[in-house]
Amino acid sequence: MQFILIAFDSTDEGALDRRMKVREEHLRNIAVLKKNGQYVCGGAILDNSGKMIGSVITYEFPDRAALGESLKSEVYMTSGIWEKVEIRPFRMAKIE
Repeated sequence: MQFILIAFDSTDEGALDRRMKVREEHLRNIAVLKKNGQYVCGGAILDNSGKMIGSVITYEFPDRAALGESLKSEVYMTSGIWEKVEIRPFRMAKIE
């Protein structure tokens, strides 16, 4: 089952610095999820000046509980980078 995560970062002055501090760890973890077939696609949400302010990620997990377990080790969650997170069931369009 696919899920889409839409997350917005904290907006305090140090938010971007905190994000950048753990970004490489986040990307390494995403690479593992991709290798396991659990990451479909994703990227950063940007403001009008190109600054990262959040994330959109499409995941593939058997159910919402399995995704929840995985997110327990997501560094953007555990480090307080993401302030507002919404997760919804999702279906990627199959375009041939």
